[in-house]
Amino acid sequence: MSTPEPESTLSEESTPSEESALSGEHVPPIGEEIHLPGSSILPLLLGIGITLTLVGITLGIALTVIGLALTIPVLVVWIRSTREDIEELPPGH
Repeated sequence: MSTPEPESTLSEESTPSEESALSGEHVPPIGEEIHLPGSSILPLLLGIGITLTLVGITLGIALTVIGLALTIPVLVVWIRSTREDIEELPPGH
């Protein structure tokens, strides 16, 4: 004799969102936008500036000055552009 199998609380045709809702997980609303920043050359320029600064510390003051002259303005521009992107987001994000 076989024992009866327990019945599942979820139907076999339930969707992932129904399963998440039943398990108590937070399900974001359908159509919620995900913010991705635009492409930028600023990370590359910042990396070059930091590299020149660090290499300049060991090799000579000229590379350090060039590296800092590149790093500081790029960092300021990147922070400003990020703040502008954040201000454009809808409230609650």
